[in-house]
Amino acid sequence: MVSFSRQRGNTVLGFILGLVVGLTVALVVAIYVTKVPIPFLNKGLSRNAEQDAAEQKKNKDWDPNAPLYGKSPAANAPAADKPAVNPASPPPAAAPDNSSADPLGDLANSKTQTAEAFLYFVQVGAFNGGEEAQTQRAKLALGGFDPKISEREQNGKIIYRVRLGPFDTKAEAEDAQAKLKATKFDSALIRVQR
Repeated sequence: MVSFSRQRGNTVLGFILGLVVGLTVALVVAIYVTKVPIPFLNKGLSRNAEQDAAEQKKNKDWDPNAPLYGKSPAANAPAADKPAVNPASPPPAAAPDNSSADPLGDLANSKTQTAEAFLYFVQVGAFNGGEEAQTQRAKLALGGFDPKISEREQNGKIIYRVRLGPFDTKAEAEDAQAKLKATKFDSALIRVQR
């Protein structure tokens, strides 16, 4: 005759014992992982507190959309965070007074030189993140415009600029800016030397 032995213990005791062993293993792994230094992360960080403070001071009130606010930044800035005007930026230099006997001829020459010497862009935004710039570009594309995103490093940060253009004449750029204004987009006219 074959005798069957009866199994002893119960399921609840096995579950509790397994849970305790699993939590112990997880605790040991967590302690090991937090004590091990992370490679390539802590190397080359030799900045002191003065450098960090100087960087924070420089980037504290910087706003990449400041040129879009126009002459009165307090009136046009978003209500959530109104940017402070950077007092360190120099005021634009006044044009020298070049009066001559033929002011109309001088005006005509300056108009032809301006058209040949500069390209114009219409900037619709400058963003810290590429996702925000892509969102603005998509909104403009839905409005029938063909914007381009350009990257520029400014104060150690990469700024993503959303622009229309280049336009050969200021009149073309102003027409594009008027169309943007009609569709409720704020913009700024940018002049770049060729």
